[in-house]
Amino acid sequence: MEYKLTYNAYRDGLKEGKLLGLKCNQCRTFICPPRKVCPECQSENMDIIELSGKGEILTFTVIYVPPKGFEGPLAVATGKLDEGPWVVGNIEGVDPKSLTMDTIGRRFTVGYKEIPADDISGGERVALTFKLA
Repeated sequence: MEYKLTYNAYRDGLKEGKLLGLKCNQCRTFICPPRKVCPECQSENMDIIELSGKGEILTFTVIYVPPKGFEGPLAVATGKLDEGPWVVGNIEGVDPKSLTMDTIGRRFTVGYKEIPADDISGGERVALTFKLA
């Protein structure tokens, strides 16, 4: 059994401006970030697809003491992509302290930020970012 969409391919897609995900051929669910099996029906019968990279903010929080590789304060949001999957990303391009409840429901486009390797990671990483529309 092999992963249809590996982390490296997912990361490389982001670097090329593409948000890659999976579509289950069994139940038609869209999946992002990639997984080994469909979270709805546990099928491995999935195809790699390019998602729109657009969605809506569902909720957010501001972190004042961020993890390694990030600088605070940091606005972290959960968003729902137009295709359905929920993803987590950092809201970029705004002062996190200025965000209000009006942020919920706002449209976003997905980008990414490279996170350098540190003493606990397995190497280079990427984090999704959201740019508010």
